[in-house]
Amino acid sequence: MLFIEYPKCTTCQKAKKWLDAHGAVYRDRHIKEEPPTAEEIVRWQKASGLALRKFFNTSGLLYKSLCLKDRLPSMSEEEQIALLSSDGMLVKRPILVTDDAVLVGFREAEWERVMK
Repeated sequence: MLFIEYPKCTTCQKAKKWLDAHGAVYRDRHIKEEPPTAEEIVRWQKASGLALRKFFNTSGLLYKSLCLKDRLPSMSEEEQIALLSSDGMLVKRPILVTDDAVLVGFREAEWERVMK
């Protein structure tokens, strides 16, 4: 499994503790130091079944400073993917990538279901 996080994020810290408590074996990746590539975003979006907009960190300062709430609806998918891959701080986290699923954000019940 691949666990993508921003270590200062409290939700990421909570998710990591949850993974450790459940004995999960995973590779850790710092989203700011190694942001997702455009290819990863495309792959993860397809595997997750989520709309691309669900990959944006809507509570982040960068999202707000770029006025993306107003701009995203008029952007093409290619533009959104390029934006997400340009800066890890725009991406919602944590992301858990398994062989069978991609989870964006930490919802314990969903993670529990996937881990079984």
